Amino acid sequence: MVIFKKIISPNYFLIKKFCFGLILVMTKYNHKKIEKKWREKWEKDKIYQPDLSLPAGRQGKDKKPLDKTRGKPFYNLMMFPYPSAEGLHIGNMYAFVHSDCYGRFKRLQGFDVFEPIGLDGFGIHSENYAIKIGEHIKKVSARTEKNFYKQLHMIGNQYDWSRTVETYKPDYYKWTQWLFLKMYEKGLAYRKEASVNWCGCCKTVLSDEQVISGKCERCETETEKKLMEQWFWKITDYAEKLLANLKVIDWSEEVKIGQKNWIGKSEGVLITFNLKPACRTGRSQNSNLKNIEVFTTRPDTLPGCTFLVLSPEHELAGLACRQAGKNLTAINPFNNKEIPIFTDEYVLYDYGTGAIMGVPAYDERDRVFAEKNNLQILEVGPEENKIGKKAVKYKLRDWCISRQRYWGPPIPMVYCEKCASTGSAQAGWVLVPEKDLPVLLPEMEDFLPDGSGKGPLNKIREFVNTKCPKCGGPAKRETDVSDPFVDSCWYYLRYLDAHNDKKPFDKLRVKKWLPVDMYIGGKEHTVLHLLYSRFVSMVLYELGLVPSEEPFEKFRAHGLLIRDGAKISKSKGNIISPDDYIEKFGADTVRMYLMFLGDMRQGGDWRDEGIIGVYRFLNRIYKLQSKVSNLKFQISPELEKLIHQTIKKVTEDLENLKFNTAISQLMILANEMEKEKELLKIDYCKLIILLAPFAPHLAEELWEQLGNKESACSEPVESVFKQKWPKYDPAKIKEDSFELIVQINGKFRGSISASKNLGQSEAEKMVLADEKLAKYLSGQKIKKVIFVKDKLINFVA
Repeated sequence: MVIFKKIISPNYFLIKKFCFGLILVMTKYNHKKIEKKWREKWEKDKIYQPDLSLPAGRQGKDKKPLDKTRGKPFYNLMMFPYPSAEGLHIGNMYAFVHSDCYGRFKRLQGFDVFEPIGLDGFGIHSENYAIKIGEHIKKVSARTEKNFYKQLHMIGNQYDWSRTVETYKPDYYKWTQWLFLKMYEKGLAYRKEASVNWCGCCKTVLSDEQVISGKCERCETETEKKLMEQWFWKITDYAEKLLANLKVIDWSEEVKIGQKNWIGKSEGVLITFNLKPACRTGRSQNSNLKNIEVFTTRPDTLPGCTFLVLSPEHELAGLACRQAGKNLTAINPFNNKEIPIFTDEYVLYDYGTGAIMGVPAYDERDRVFAEKNNLQILEVGPEENKIGKKAVKYKLRDWCISRQRYWGPPIPMVYCEKCASTGSAQAGWVLVPEKDLPVLLPEMEDFLPDGSGKGPLNKIREFVNTKCPKCGGPAKRETDVSDPFVDSCWYYLRYLDAHNDKKPFDKLRVKKWLPVDMYIGGKEHTVLHLLYSRFVSMVLYELGLVPSEEPFEKFRAHGLLIRDGAKISKSKGNIISPDDYIEKFGADTVRMYLMFLGDMRQGGDWRDEGIIGVYRFLNRIYKLQSKVSNLKFQISPELEKLIHQTIKKVTEDLENLKFNTAISQLMILANEMEKEKELLKIDYCKLIILLAPFAPHLAEELWEQLGNKESACSEPVESVFKQKWPKYDPAKIKEDSFELIVQINGKFRGSISASKNLGQSEAEKMVLADEKLAKYLSGQKIKKVIFVKDKLINFVA
């Protein structure tokens, strides 16, 4: 034993280090233990709970903070999920981890990041599922909330769990009802009978934005038109502003184009067609019309107008023809010719004036209609037409917010017959005062809609019958609830003051944090949530409640996640729950794989076999710590250069949301580090910080294992997320060589590796000395040489 000890003692510490490294190589890091440990520590230490209040003397977000220990506020927002019964799916996680990675990157750059989360739980989706399984919606919501939050804890995002909001809880929807009050007081909420979209399956009205190609966007049932009294918000009053601001907001271009097209501004003229006198005697008693106005963007085609078509909802539609006939006719003001008037569903009541002039020679739909009804198709040449007056019309319609369902915030209005008769309230409708909010959603066992056009709340006498807040007389409550998009159009404001029971949000807090710095979400909300949020923000700005017209400074749309080349859906049976993958590989692996699949804006294709590579990569990062040395030594120039190149590329890629290429660069650096016998601790620390936004649990663990409470890499702090993002040295990444492109008569013939700042004569000699390139010049008489320094040389023969 003594002899053995003597033999090994000179290399004892070297052998000990080797054995430690061997153990690391042979074992995988325990992701379950590590991730649980850091989730608990983050919440205990409240590392992700910023101080939302405005420091004394601070003027707002655009000014530097007086408190130097805190960074500039950065509001990092992701679209809060609808808590489906199936739980969090991989598509949710795909959007969330990209957003979180960007937010963590900003934290490491020194920003004070606020990243909240909540649940968008009101609405038809949840209610229909509860009906399907025969369970009350409130019990379903309590269960799905618990499950969703459990899953959201697992994915490793830097959520501020002290400020969650759930749209279906009274302390939230009290302020959704308050928003209705503000809209009504400003003259932007009104009730009228209108032709609305009705879904027979969901048994409720839908907004125009919720009807896609004539079908309900939720259940894909064909919708129909119904005349019903509904509540509307006047988004059309803001059409021009919504359109104009698209030029200045920093949003994904496809979303801006989608909103522009939906708003649909058209500049044209209004042309008046007088009704033929003989026809006026037969018009409806409710109509006093003597003419019909038509909006057109092509007044030059008026000479070719051979008929008019009204929408079915038009005031004179009942007198017009559905077939060729002489029920109602008008006079073409250009040539004074009598033309027939028809009604057809291809004309929209709420676009233009609800009437169009049929010019079959210039419009395909008009041509089809004319041929079907044997109408004249009149070819005319261009001629100037000064008939009509200039006008601007928009395709955008007012937002119908009434829903005839149970699971939503009751609309805070009551109808009073007495006030209606005395004229002391608009058509008898009276606001519920703010002091009486919330109007609680009553308990109800039978909450199924019956399709009568009345909401289920109409069945509860105790709810319906009430006192008028204005005169104290008997009154009846509105039994419709509001569209769930009303809940989600302002949720980002409530996050900032989630526990305030006196007001929806504090003005000083929103002044500090708004507008939202980065918002990442689905482009399917282009003309729904995203448009509505902009509209509501503009109203709140005019009321002096928020600091800017626009709610989100930047919005980036993410692409669609597919699986094995196919769209992920229940019908295909390829739904992916992240739970099993997190259990097997860890949240960090799933996060990185989702970000490695492709460009976030394009989407990605999930393949089970692909996740193994990312899992192995993280294990390799973990094992690299066996190479770390506290000794000081000179690393190779190649590795030093690569480290600085990696810092530059990962920084630029994250700024541009190119997460996949940033990960690729980290893999390149890790590969080179594996070739080294030893690594400087400071270099390994840089790798950990660069990895941290992607794999936060592992980065924290490695940081701690390296003893970085007093590390050589940084100030003495505990968390890797309190470190400073590394900076690269431009001098260290400067290329000493380049590829000189060689052309003969402008045609590419090859390239040569050359030193920077190479002169023309040296370049010519190098080309002539290259056997493959010199053959192209053999026997040629060179007339001219074009030389572009550090780029190309072109021989002109």
